[in-house]
This record gives sequence, structure tokens and C-alpha cells, in this order.
Amino acid sequence: MNNEFSAAAYWQGDFDETGLRAWAERLRTQLGQRPVSLGLVFMSPQFFPHAQATLEILRVHARIPLLAGCSSASLVAGSHEIEDATGIVLALYSLPGAELKGFRFTQTQVEAADSAAYWPAETGVEPKSTNGWLAFIDPFHLDAESWVRSWNKSFATVPVFGGLSSGIFSDQTTQVYLNGEVFEDGGVAISVGGAVKLSGVISQGCTPIGETWTLTRVEQNLIHQIANRPAYAVLAETVQQLSAADQQKARGNLFIGLVVNEYLEDFHRGDFLVRNLIGGDPNSGVLAVAALPRAGQTIQFHRRDAVAANEDMDELLERAKKAIGGATIYGGCLCCCNGRGKNLFGAPNHDAELVQKELGPIGLAGFYGNGEIGPVGEKNYLHGFTASLALFVQK
Repeated sequence: MNNEFSAAAYWQGDFDETGLRAWAERLRTQLGQRPVSLGLVFMSPQFFPHAQATLEILRVHARIPLLAGCSSASLVAGSHEIEDATGIVLALYSLPGAELKGFRFTQTQVEAADSAAYWPAETGVEPKSTNGWLAFIDPFHLDAESWVRSWNKSFATVPVFGGLSSGIFSDQTTQVYLNGEVFEDGGVAISVGGAVKLSGVISQGCTPIGETWTLTRVEQNLIHQIANRPAYAVLAETVQQLSAADQQKARGNLFIGLVVNEYLEDFHRGDFLVRNLIGGDPNSGVLAVAALPRAGQTIQFHRRDAVAANEDMDELLERAKKAIGGATIYGGCLCCCNGRGKNLFGAPNHDAELVQKELGPIGLAGFYGNGEIGPVGEKNYLHGFTASLALFVQK
């Protein structure tokens, strides 16, 4: 599904120079007289030997001034999620008045990022001149958590959307792409500035259960007390108050949601950073979580399953549509966790179809990754089991 500003398509099959040229040219004609501002490309591992040649064909024949992307075994095009893909997805975006800049970064740079001034100096992009970033990162050779932390210091409150590439897991090989170059480590980031901004949806696939609580005793990733009571007891009570059916759904699917902005009057879906509950000890009353919460922080327990994930995505897309109002959505990029798709929902195309139903028709491209990047509140985080949707929107 496309609109006049964007078009996306899937090439299924092997590398074929003549066929790819014609395919790229056909996709280009879907934008009519509008110039291409940006291309996003996502390739399955079968294309690894031909990645560089493919990028060159696409750049030349679709007339793409800036091309970025990464590899994945499952791809997104339009309203389709192609799991176990054997091919390429290409999306073309015409973004009137946008100021775009692409940048590649490495683990060496992440380790050297010692101040807020570091990344603006390296990228040549000042915080006030960007409206958002798209980022695609190799998860095996770059510490994405450290990168996000240092990036947040440099570009505070500027949203980052994207994900960690996937590829051949057995030998830990993935690829990231910038213009005509192929990299097997590091990451690429695209700054979106000028008359176009990045809006989006970070759907963590969970629904809140019970009520909100305040943490009263915390040590590193161990929560000792919630509301001055043993943390485990509060969790057990929360689950016991659910219906029998919901208790069944919650078994093995419980998470903790940490509020990221304590200044809100009420806390709703989307205000929580969802993290794993690693375990709990009924004797000591302690809960271990995959985060570093702080005393005084507000939390709410969450449940994750197909129904919860569907509710979450649906409600957040509706909210995004209201927030965007009458502004033009030029197109989008959808990065989904490998654990979503048919595995979670029992049917194909769930997330892509919901995006098109609520916001379409838009040119939409993306991939299934090893982690997703996106903002919760005004800070960017690395997520799991999440759908990270970036929208190019008229500013």
C-alpha cells in the first residue's frame, strides 16, 4: 500500500541484475513527478554476497540520493510481513522540505563518547537541527545499550526509532547499509530535519494489570519493598485479584512497567518502560527485574500475550492518529521483534495491517530484528517484543 509520497515493494527471488533494474524503475514511477528524498532497503541473508551490487542498482535506477537499511530474515512491505523472506524490500519516500543526513558509527566511537558534545561533533548534526533519528544497528559487534545512553545525552528529547539487524544467527553475521556501502558491524543513523519530523508508536505488547505502586526499597536490580510491603507479596496479590482466565494468561507472561515521567497526573498505556521480571523469592519477598529501578519510582505490573499486544498496538495507533491530526503522513518504517508475527498472533501481517488500517495507505517498509529502538516519554530505549513504528510527518 502506498500514497503519493511513498511506495514500498518486495522483490522475491535471487539476485537478477536486469530484473532488479526494472523493478527499481517501476517503483520509482509510483511517485510520479515527486523526487525521491530517502530510500530504505532491507535484505534477507540470501542477498549477502550480492548486497553491494544490489545497493548500486537500486540507487541508480530508483534515483535515490540517500539509501539506508539493514539485513533481516523477515521483512515488512506495505501491509505484508514476509516471515522467512528470500528477497528485498525497498521503500521510496518523497519528503518535501526535509533535511536529511546519513551517518555510520562504530563500537570504537561508542566507547569514546565521553560527553554530550561527542555525537554532534562526530555527526555534524546539532541537536536543534534534527527532529528525529532512524537507526539500524548490528547487535553482535556494537553495544546498543551503551550507544542509546550516550546518544540520549547528546540529543536529549530527540526521538530515535529503528532496530537491531538480524541475519545468519549461527555465525553472528548481519549487515547494515548506507548508500552504496555494506558493513558487518556498527550502525547507521539518518537525521530527519527541516520541514519533516519523526512521530511514531512504541508498542511493547503489554497491558497493565492491577494498580500503580511506589517502590520503597530498591537495591540495584532487586526490588525489596513496594509501598513498604514485601515486593513479592504485592505481585502475588495483584495476580490473585485477576479473574481465573486472566490468571491463566498471566502465568509466565508477567512483566514490570516503570514510569518514566513522574510529573504526569495519571499513568496510562505507553507511559511505562516495560522490562522482564527475572524472578521472585516468596521467602525474602524480593523481586529481580531486568532494569535498575529507583526508590520512589511508580510501577505497575503488566501482562504480555497476543490479546494484550493487539490491544496495546491498536490503542497506541489511535492515539498517534489523533496527535498527528491533519498533518500529512508521508510514509513509515516498522521494526518488529522476531518474537512477534505469526509466533505471537497466530496469523500473519498483524502489525503492518493494523498500521495501514489506522494510518494508511502509506508506503511502509521494515524488518523483524533482534531488538527495537524507540522513545518512552522523552528518552530513547532499547526494547524487546516491541513494534517500533517511525512515521515521516509534515512538521
